[in-house]
Amino acid sequence: MSAPSREEGSKEEEKDEEANRLLEEAGAVSSSEEDVAYEAGEKILVADFDFDTVDDATVPPFSWKKLWLFTGPGFLMSIAFLDPGNLEGDLQSGAIAGYSLLWLLMWATVMGLLIQLLSARVGVATGRHLAELCRDEYPHWARLVLWFMAELALIGADIQEVIGSAIAIQILSRGFLPLWVGVLITASDCFFFLFLENYGVRKLEAAFAVLISIMGLSFAWMFADARPNRQELLMGILVPRLSSKTIRQAVGVVGCVIMPHNVFLHSALVQSRKIDPNKKGRVQEALNYYSIESSAALSVSFMINLFVTTVFAKGFYGTKQAKDIGLVNAGQYLEEKYGGGVFPILYIWGIGLLAAGQSSTITGTYAGQFIMGGFLNLRLKKWMRALITRSFAIVPTIIVAIVFNRSEASLDILNEWLNVLQSMQIPFALIPLLTLVSKEQLMGTFRVGPVLE
Repeated sequence: MSAPSREEGSKEEEKDEEANRLLEEAGAVSSSEEDVAYEAGEKILVADFDFDTVDDATVPPFSWKKLWLFTGPGFLMSIAFLDPGNLEGDLQSGAIAGYSLLWLLMWATVMGLLIQLLSARVGVATGRHLAELCRDEYPHWARLVLWFMAELALIGADIQEVIGSAIAIQILSRGFLPLWVGVLITASDCFFFLFLENYGVRKLEAAFAVLISIMGLSFAWMFADARPNRQELLMGILVPRLSSKTIRQAVGVVGCVIMPHNVFLHSALVQSRKIDPNKKGRVQEALNYYSIESSAALSVSFMINLFVTTVFAKGFYGTKQAKDIGLVNAGQYLEEKYGGGVFPILYIWGIGLLAAGQSSTITGTYAGQFIMGGFLNLRLKKWMRALITRSFAIVPTIIVAIVFNRSEASLDILNEWLNVLQSMQIPFALIPLLTLVSKEQLMGTFRVGPVLE
C-alpha cells in the first residue's frame, strides 16, 4: 500500500507544479498587455550566489565584477551629452566666449548627473520608467501635454543629430554627398545598430563604447594639436564669468547638456538589468553601482566637451571668424588654423562628428520608443516603433537639409536656437521627475529627502 501511495503523492506534486507553471505563464501574458521597456527574457541577470541567503534589506558588499555587469546604461545615457548639438554649443562657446563658460559647462554637467541619478532612481525603485509613471500618475490632459513636449524636444534634438551626421558624411566625402543624402543614410543606418539589440543588450552597449572611444580619441587628438593655454583653462573652470554678449551661448550650453528626452531614457535603460524592486538591499545595491557608472560616463563626456570648447577657444576667440564658425565649416577653419599634419585635422573632426551623430541618433530613436510606448501604452513591434519614431524627425530634417543646404550660416543659427529650445523644454521633463521621485506612496523608502527636494 505504501508504494502506490507514494506514486499518487508524486503525481499530485507534478500536477501542482504544472498548475503553478500555467498560472505563471498566464500572469506573464496578462502583464505583457502593458508596454514595458524590456521583456523579461531581454534583461541581464546580475547573479550573486554568495549572498543569496542574505536578507532582502542587506546591501551586498562591493564587487568589481558586478560593477561591470551594471556598466552600460550610463554610457548610453551619456551620448546625449555628446551629440552634434553639444559640439555646436561647445565650438560656439569657445569661439565667442573663449574659456569663460567652462565653469558653466562643468556645473551643467554636474546638474545633469544629479538629474540622471534621480531618473535612474525612479526606474530602479519602481520597476517602471518615467513615461509609464506619468501615464499612471497624471490626468489625461496633463499626460498628453507632457508627451507632446517630450516629442517636441526629441524632434529638435534629432534634427541636430541627423544633420550633424549628414555634415560629417559630407566632410568625409569631400563634398561629394550632399546634405540630404547624408540625412537618408543616417536615417537608415540607425536600424542596423538597433538590430544589434536582437543579439543582446550587451552587444548594443559595446557598440556605443566603441563610438564613445572614437569620439574621445578624435577630440583628444585635436586638443593635443591645439595645445590650449592651461592657466586660462583652469581659470575658466574655477572662476564664474558671464557677460551680456555671451548670454545666448550660455543658455545653449545648458540646453545642449541637459536633454529633456534623456531624463525619460535613463529611467528606461536601467530596466535592462533584472532587479527585484521589492528587495530593498538589491535596489540600493543597483543604485550604488549605477551612481558610480553614471559618474564615470559623464566625467568622460565632460572631458570630450572640454576638449572641443578649448580647441576653438584657442584658435578662434577674438578673431573675425568667431561669429561665422559652425558645424559645417568648423573642419575647414581648423585645417586652415592648425594645418594638415600627419592626419588632416579636417578628417579628425569629421570622424569625431560622425561618431557623435551616429550614436546620438540611435539613443534618440531608443528614447522615442520608450516615450511613445510609455505615454500611449502602444503594444507595437520594436521595428515599427523605431520606424514611427524616425519618421517624426526625418521628415522635418529632410526639409531642413534641402532648405538650408546652401546656407551654412542659417544652418548654424538653426542649430544654436534648437539648443535654446532644449533649455525651454527642460521643465516639462524635470518637474514630473522631481514630483514622482519625492512621492512616498510611489518610491517608499527610496524617495528623496527634504534637503534634496
